[in-house]
Amino acid sequence: MSHPQQPAGTPPAAEAAPLDLREKGGPLNGQPQLSDKRLFMQLTAFGGCRDTQPLINGLIGCGVDCVLYEEVNDPTGVAVLAMTENPELLVTKLRRDLASGPFKDLTVKQEFSMLGRTYSIGYEPKLEDWLLHRPRRMATDPATPWAIWYPLRRSGAFSRLTRAEQGPILKEHGVIGRQFGDLGVASDVRLACHGLDKNDNDFVIGLMGKELAPLSQLVEAMRPTVQTSQYIQNLGPFFVGRALWRTPQKA
Repeated sequence: MSHPQQPAGTPPAAEAAPLDLREKGGPLNGQPQLSDKRLFMQLTAFGGCRDTQPLINGLIGCGVDCVLYEEVNDPTGVAVLAMTENPELLVTKLRRDLASGPFKDLTVKQEFSMLGRTYSIGYEPKLEDWLLHRPRRMATDPATPWAIWYPLRRSGAFSRLTRAEQGPILKEHGVIGRQFGDLGVASDVRLACHGLDKNDNDFVIGLMGKELAPLSQLVEAMRPTVQTSQYIQNLGPFFVGRALWRTPQKA
């Protein structure tokens, strides 16, 4: 096959750098941290549940780490948060479990269907813990039963900013999050959902805490930030729940 000739005097195009899809953390013992591992987290919400004990029985031994939430805004609402490194389990074992047994007569709430993957930003001091273990700890910690889960999408204008311009905007969010975290009143799980979300969202956020009020206050504190006020195109819907049961944490 022939290829078009470059116009005379046109400098040769620079070759693209090899594509590296590994997650990258901060250096450890002078060496970069790299990982191909990620945790997929999926929230599936249901309505019409009047007895939660059969659901708990159905989740025990399902082969996927789970949290069962009771929804605050619906007296018959529940949700299952599933966590696995192997997304195939979400469409095999878990899919069968959530379409049969005690779940088969419940109604799926499509507006709360969320799926995301853990990711790194290149500075994490313990990369594997960040990608695989910390999200599980946050979600299954009996000391932090309250949770708010929601998706968001940034505007295209944010993507067009340079890294130098994005830095202070992201740092503003990070400072607020650390303030709540240092007080021990809120922790967060951040997931990327590019191409995984039916509404084309970019991220799924999970907030967990001992009490509900600080989680709401954290969302409120983010409202005036540059990122939320200028560069968030879509935010929500918000699933608000309290963990009723979770897969026991491994020692």
